[in-house]
Amino acid sequence: MKAFEVFEQKYKKPPMYTAFTPYRICPIGAHSDHQLGKITGLAINKGIHIAYGPKENGVIEIQSLQFEKRAQWHVEATPKSKENDWADHLRGATIALNERYPLRRGLCAVIDGELPIGGLSSSAAVIITFLSALCTMNHITLSPEELITISQEAENKYVGVACGKLDQSCEVYCKKDHLLYMDLQSGEYELIPQQANMKPYKIAIFFSGLERSLVGSAFNMRVDECRSAAYALKALAGMEYGKFADTNLRDVPREVYEQYKDRLPDNWRKRAEHWYTEFDRVQKGAQAWRNGDIEAFGKLSFESGYSSIHNWETGSPELIKLYEIMTQTKGIYGGRFSGAGFKGCCLALIDPAYEQEIIATVTKEYLSAFPHLEGKYSVHICESADGVQL
Repeated sequence: MKAFEVFEQKYKKPPMYTAFTPYRICPIGAHSDHQLGKITGLAINKGIHIAYGPKENGVIEIQSLQFEKRAQWHVEATPKSKENDWADHLRGATIALNERYPLRRGLCAVIDGELPIGGLSSSAAVIITFLSALCTMNHITLSPEELITISQEAENKYVGVACGKLDQSCEVYCKKDHLLYMDLQSGEYELIPQQANMKPYKIAIFFSGLERSLVGSAFNMRVDECRSAAYALKALAGMEYGKFADTNLRDVPREVYEQYKDRLPDNWRKRAEHWYTEFDRVQKGAQAWRNGDIEAFGKLSFESGYSSIHNWETGSPELIKLYEIMTQTKGIYGGRFSGAGFKGCCLALIDPAYEQEIIATVTKEYLSAFPHLEGKYSVHICESADGVQL
């Protein structure tokens, strides 16, 4: 583990502790958790590693092997405003944890991600990994629900990303060879086991080569468009409505949407159309998984990707091209963008018998379209995994 080695080199002693949090994929259910929809998820056997030890003076000193700048702050004097660097997620997590459990001990740490940044919930995985370390240092035991809530709060309140609980829930609740099926309104979830009759599968991650994007604010805009659609639909139907920030599409019955959707601005209608149809796809996908029908499940994942392009209107030209290639490649059951869809990667559920053929076909066609991304584009074959061990 590289984080262990770098820690040992830097501090001239081995780390006292190590921890790991997996990345996650969401085959069906994307762009719906912030509106309290339903999601599916799988943790994968790649993720974030941390090597760490105590700092009794309360200082947090942390280095990421993916970024040059080392970060440092005190547990009792964390900057109240973000500093616009990679460690903002961890400062936000420190504040959120400290508000619930007063912190005294800091840590020195080295953190490392196994895959390129973008689309696999790396920010949530980093937060959860860091929180697990900070809790260990301060003898704090969080419940899974607390860990998820604190992690989300760090992104919502400190970093300013209006995400839901999809990423954190997958990384905490997932179990190897099981599909997480979760209702974000009630918090109830089910781990659906892989059936004996299901065809074998692996998870392919196709990184576009894009690790930076100029449209980060578009994620929050999409969330606001959903809330606007919900607010307008409530008004048109004569339903009670309260604060805009507390409004979501889960409050609005499907029949109300169908009755009034043509009176919505086009963008609001498209965002709502994705959300309602994705809600249906998740329920159908959960049943397909129960039946051991990975081909039907994969088809729904492809349909989710299509809706992301045409209704959610996300995706760079590179990611759209990757998606289109995947739909035409033999041996791929299904797939879509992973994450917000403006950078990063596509996920695919593949038949292992076609693994090498799939890698060769997708790579050739993608780099033919974007030759300048050779050396940045990459393919990673993964398997399902357990969530974080608390």
